[in-house]
Amino acid sequence: MLTEKIVEKKVNTVCDCPITASISIVGGKWKPIIIWILIDGPKRFGELHKTIPGIALKVLSRHLKELEADGIITRKVYAQIPPKVEYTLTEKGRSLNDVMELLAEWGRKNILNA
Repeated sequence: MLTEKIVEKKVNTVCDCPITASISIVGGKWKPIIIWILIDGPKRFGELHKTIPGIALKVLSRHLKELEADGIITRKVYAQIPPKVEYTLTEKGRSLNDVMELLAEWGRKNILNA
């Protein structure tokens, strides 16, 4: 009985952790790179794919859909032929700019130049 309460408390603490919640939205192998690129402005799907070496089309598409669903990016479709779609950061996504800059600085100091 006591063990169950301890386990339940640990699980609830992890679920309520703002760092864990944030990383679940913007973490992973490709999402930080996508966000980093979109900080410079709107990009089309093909531009993103060319800029991110090694990412599969299907993976890029899935991550863009997830970031859109989480309110980090918007997808704008232009009514023209051939179809044109642009991805851009939302206000919520742009609020990650300072965080991404700090993370990049930390990475340069502690990983790349360590």
